[in-house]
Amino acid sequence: MTRAMHMNPAPAGRSWWRDRRARPLVAVGMALVASGIAHVGVWGVVGGPWEGPVTWRKPILFGISGGLTCLSLGWAFCRLACRRGDGPLAWATALALFVEVALIDLQCWRGVASHFNRATPLDSVLYDVMGWLILGVTLVCLDLTARFFLRPPPDMPADMLLAARVGFVLLAVSCLLGIWASVHGDARVQAGRAPESFGAAGVVKFPHGAVIHAVQWLPALAWAARRAGIAARGRLWLVAAASVGSGLLLVYALAQTLLGRPRFAAPAPLMAVGLAAIALLAVPAAIIAAAWLRSRVDPRGARGLTAPAPSTPAGRPGARRAGP
Repeated sequence: MTRAMHMNPAPAGRSWWRDRRARPLVAVGMALVASGIAHVGVWGVVGGPWEGPVTWRKPILFGISGGLTCLSLGWAFCRLACRRGDGPLAWATALALFVEVALIDLQCWRGVASHFNRATPLDSVLYDVMGWLILGVTLVCLDLTARFFLRPPPDMPADMLLAARVGFVLLAVSCLLGIWASVHGDARVQAGRAPESFGAAGVVKFPHGAVIHAVQWLPALAWAARRAGIAARGRLWLVAAASVGSGLLLVYALAQTLLGRPRFAAPAPLMAVGLAAIALLAVPAAIIAAAWLRSRVDPRGARGLTAPAPSTPAGRPGARRAGP
């Protein structure tokens, strides 16, 4: 590859949100999270149901979820080697997520459903625009996922690289499941049935949303393990366990849906899968929390936080060696 095509990623010590590719995604991400939180206040004042086609739940969840996803995409762009066209692609992705959430908010404020709504030509156009926008974001997620495997950042620790790879794979799969849910729901609406169901009682949005935020919690786990002073090998094992747990959670959610079952009414084998997923996520988090508490009580017991002071052969720290 030519140097013009691939440049080094941002230095590890530099604030990632200052990278020119991350800036639009960070700005939009923070705005969307703020919008989602603001709609919690609106819901508290106006009231209304949490579930249903017209509810304040959608501006709240799509705002916060879309904002967090936007921030993660900005972090990914910053950590990966710069490629020609990354800047415009980051801007386009930020704009797509902003417009999608804005249209969902608009429909809620209009008092009509944002999804599976073709009651009027305007509603149908807005729903189609949202579909095309999320398809574009999905393609960007697939591209970033491939780049973490094909051209991984050379300075990224093994545990963080594993967290990024698994997180983005699960994000890409979740986006594809969201597209499937939209296509499936449209077909059911045309047949005069509820769009959110699969089989007798399956919930199509369950597997779509189950692990969509693994791209946040896995890197956060790796970061917290490092801050807690856990050694590199231990961090890798903890992230690997949480990665397996995240995958099992997706298996559980998808199996429940395809079997036509509600979220938590699982047969014994699937219940075992769900419990294993929870354990593999909870135990690493508990280990990291315990290590962090120990490092606060006894800072000398924390490993990996500070490097030892240089010493001479005589063992005197910081002494200057004689000779050239």
